[in-house]
Amino acid sequence: MRVLILRVLTCAALLASATLHAAHASSFDLENATEGSSTETPTRVVWRQHGVASHYGAEFSGRRTASGSKFDPNALTAAHRTLPFGTRVRVSNVRTGASVLVRITDRGPWIKGRIIDLSHAAARSIGLSGLGQVVVERAEPSDPGATD
Repeated sequence: MRVLILRVLTCAALLASATLHAAHASSFDLENATEGSSTETPTRVVWRQHGVASHYGAEFSGRRTASGSKFDPNALTAAHRTLPFGTRVRVSNVRTGASVLVRITDRGPWIKGRIIDLSHAAARSIGLSGLGQVVVERAEPSDPGATD
């Protein structure tokens, strides 16, 4: 019974940490930007998560990810527990303010307290070595009817 209660509380804590923030405005274009770019277009943040990021080791290079693609440590990709494969998110290093656009291609991290695993290239581009505090954001156009 105690184990069940702890699991329920853990799941509730994970869901609480992934709260939607639809009212927050930001300015980055996830649909038209290429990974790693800093193209700025009016958008609104529809999801935000704060927490600890880590990065994949070189030993995973060439292995298949949960999405079926081969892991490339030089690509700007990441693993997240719940975001759909192919989702593009901006990951910002809280300490440096640097950010990078990555595509979700794998599941993880599976170590308690971590919210995202970055490829080596993505981690390097935001000055992350080892573990670091990050903000992960997903956005959509602020005018859903707008076309480019």
